[in-house]
Amino acid sequence: MLNNEIKCFEAYGAAKKPCNNRECKNWINCKNESNCVLIAAKSGPRTLQEVGDIFNLTRMRICQIEKNIFSKIKNDLK
Repeated sequence: MLNNEIKCFEAYGAAKKPCNNRECKNWINCKNESNCVLIAAKSGPRTLQEVGDIFNLTRMRICQIEKNIFSKIKNDLK
């Protein structure tokens, strides 16, 4: 993480208020997660449905993305 991203993450995480910095690469439009992927990830393990709710995607789409990521990781380890 870049230094300015860490500062942003810490500031909004401590304040428990939504982030409005739509220019940030970690910004998401999620009313329950302070609009920050980093804050959402920090709050612990999630089900596929919970992740889908954050990104406004279906559970099945999240499953497809997850499989694609694991496939890429496996290929990178070979």
